[in-house]
Amino acid sequence: MVEITDAELTQAKRRWEVERAQRPIPASVRFDSSSERIIVEFTNGAAFMFPARSLQGLEEATAAELAEVELLGETELHWESLDADYTISGLMNGVFGSKAFMEAQRRGGQSRSPAKIAASRANGAKGGRPRKSV
Repeated sequence: MVEITDAELTQAKRRWEVERAQRPIPASVRFDSSSERIIVEFTNGAAFMFPARSLQGLEEATAAELAEVELLGETELHWESLDADYTISGLMNGVFGSKAFMEAQRRGGQSRSPAKIAASRANGAKGGRPRKSV
């Protein structure tokens, strides 16, 4: 068994305080109803925001349910009534759900349904996609 002295413990606590002071710490979180985004604000003045309904499990949530977001410690966002939890670091790395959910989101505009194929052909018969005006 390893014995830790009081001096070693005090040094470790000081190192932790210095390290913690140098990194951004989530200070608050809120749902902005006008943009429908979740906004996480940090102690250093930075903010991170993302579309609330882009998260797996929140796609069909009401504005009132989305507004129930709260910080769990310094690492997670939590929606009690939706039974949803996300790590802030995961969200900042673009993880908005399971691998299958993320792949389906990525493919969303790439679907090749019969209706989309027909619409594409009809649009092509009219001369294709309109050019962007500059």
